[in-house]
Amino acid sequence: MRISRSAMPRALRRATAGVAALAAAGLIAATAPAAMAAPSPTLAAPDIPLANVKAHLSQFQSIATANGGNRAHGRPGYKASIDYAKAKLDAAGFTTTVQQFTSSGATGYNLIADWPGGDPNKVLMAGAHLDSVSSGPGINDNGSGSAGILETALAVSRAQLQPTKHLRFAWWGAEELGMVGSRYYVNNLPSTERAKVSGYLNFDMIASPNPGYFVYDDDPTIEKTFKDYFAGLNVPTEIETEGDGRSDHASFKNVGIPVGGLFTGAETRKSAAQAQKWGGTSGTAFDRCYHSSCDTTANINDTALDRNSDAIAHAIWTLGTGTTTPPGDSYENTADVAIPDNGAAVTSTINVSGRTGNAPATLKADVDIRHTWRGDVVVDLLAPDGTAYRLKNSSSNDSADNVIATYTVNASSETANGAWKLRVQDVAAQDTGYINSWKLTF
Repeated sequence: MRISRSAMPRALRRATAGVAALAAAGLIAATAPAAMAAPSPTLAAPDIPLANVKAHLSQFQSIATANGGNRAHGRPGYKASIDYAKAKLDAAGFTTTVQQFTSSGATGYNLIADWPGGDPNKVLMAGAHLDSVSSGPGINDNGSGSAGILETALAVSRAQLQPTKHLRFAWWGAEELGMVGSRYYVNNLPSTERAKVSGYLNFDMIASPNPGYFVYDDDPTIEKTFKDYFAGLNVPTEIETEGDGRSDHASFKNVGIPVGGLFTGAETRKSAAQAQKWGGTSGTAFDRCYHSSCDTTANINDTALDRNSDAIAHAIWTLGTGTTTPPGDSYENTADVAIPDNGAAVTSTINVSGRTGNAPATLKADVDIRHTWRGDVVVDLLAPDGTAYRLKNSSSNDSADNVIATYTVNASSETANGAWKLRVQDVAAQDTGYINSWKLTF
């Protein structure tokens, strides 16, 4: 994971986020992520053998040791890591492609592996950066994510999985220089091919020695897939904020592709509440060897690595082998509506006509709200008769920007035709935002 800006007080962060959000809105308003369709029941994923994942980590460590102690972009240890993963995937029946790019005067490499079959118009991707920083072997950052998706890909081969979606795995170069490899891939992917990517799953640092269990809160279906898995283990999760925008999912998110992923923490210190919830040591970084020479095979938490590797497989099997329900008729309002800072609620209206009977029990509301502090935003869907359905509450713990999500509402008691409204209110000060667009799908 690349280095982030330093932590900032809330008020200062809001001011910075406000500038960034307004700038980003002009760039990507037309390509806001469309949430993934929820899959139907699927085949059960296999258990990913921890020993196999650790064997890959041992190989990455040996490669680094033999090549100046690192696997950084432009260094021989990185190319050797690519060659190791490619050989495993080729032997397992994947179609592999090595994509070259140039950064900082050196040649970089992305490794792409496609599993035969599945709908070519619905591509599910899983990716991890394979490069380390120059100061160490990068076994947690990010040998862990790279090994986890490699062993999951090999499990796909062992099972001879026949997914409904086309499965594609990727190992990115030069992430530590600013997600260079993944941006190169996305920027060189024709728009028709981008449109086929139904989701991208990112795994960066999944075995931190003092781990937390963090889930990206981007696409709601991907998020729920991971949360449900950990709930089944009775392992609580938190929304991932430390790495937001700092890893390769940002390259996909920025062009409107739904994203999600897992993370166990980097340089941020674990709080007392988190230590009580997950164990480990409060007041200590999730990974005290982050970007250091001590990020070796000794810097891995086996339990976190095992759980997260199994979670990767669960997501691939769940999202990749389920059938999806075709979308219904949609109605959309794309007019911007400013949201007053700590002010009165505003509404945006969609007029529905020509339908018979009531709305469905699975009415979908796709919401795209650009805001510098989403935790202060309350969102309701108002039926034509004025009945309010709460979509999102405010929360002091919800510190991310923007509300880009799909909500499902049981509106079967409501007449379908009429004026449906999205009501949004900012309930605290120091924020700016607007309703960018929203859509109802019946």
